[in-house]
Amino acid sequence: MIELVVHFLVLAGLVVSAVLTFHFRDLLAAALASGLFSFLISLEFYLLQAPDVAISQAGIGAGLTTAIFIIAIRGTRRFEEGSE
Repeated sequence: MIELVVHFLVLAGLVVSAVLTFHFRDLLAAALASGLFSFLISLEFYLLQAPDVAISQAGIGAGLTTAIFIIAIRGTRRFEEGSE
């Protein structure tokens, strides 16, 4: 029963973070929401007993990709055009 509740909470967090990633006009906030999405995906992989995939997703998807997005945003404008 506890496992089902945890799966539901992780999946609800995935939906919320995906919607936030799409909705944010601030590119830094969108990159962080995308990183949260990747982290929650890695947590779901771990809960589904695929720890090797979870570690890869956490390291590459949540860590490295988010860092690259943040570095790229630092070199450009932080907000989308027309949102200010």
